[in-house]
Amino acid sequence: MNRYDATGHEAEEQPGAEPGVLRNLPGLTSLQDITEAETELLSDLSAHVLPKLLDTLTFADIQRWHHQWLGHLYQWAGQLRTVNMSKGDFHFAAADQLPRLVSTFERDFLTQLSDLETMPEETVIRYLAQSHVEFILIHPFREGNGRVSRLLLNVMALQAGFQPLDYQLWEENKEFYFKAIQAGVSGDYQHVERLVRDSLTQ
Repeated sequence: MNRYDATGHEAEEQPGAEPGVLRNLPGLTSLQDITEAETELLSDLSAHVLPKLLDTLTFADIQRWHHQWLGHLYQWAGQLRTVNMSKGDFHFAAADQLPRLVSTFERDFLTQLSDLETMPEETVIRYLAQSHVEFILIHPFREGNGRVSRLLLNVMALQAGFQPLDYQLWEENKEFYFKAIQAGVSGDYQHVERLVRDSLTQ
């Protein structure tokens, strides 16, 4: 399950568990059990969050989503990670930079939520792509960043008058997706814009 390298107490695995199972509150030891628990809880969270159109959204709200989702499994759910993380040679934002980065993310993207319904479609696509890339590069949580970011994208899409995105294309092209995220480091969002455009429906 754990696809990332990390250091520190949040990287601890559950004693006696299969490799990749993080230390968890119920003491689950199999990858299948922890994956099923995360999937079921995320479904519950999505059913709670998605039907509601929002006037405002803060990063604290996203942290509450994360805690609602994983709070029964992990002690650190909803908290900004305190460990540095990487995937192969690619490093996500340093943990000590997270407070500043999430504040900037809130200012640059979340404060525009109420404007989405009046934006032209191509502006919405750029907004969704850029916000997704920046969220993933920040990687604010120890686990579940990709899934929370997709929930956030769906909330934004609904606010803009679209349906939730179909992520099958993303799953089928994971290598392209990760390279597209990496391109965002230098401000090149066009590849994620392409994924969003191909996944967005009225």
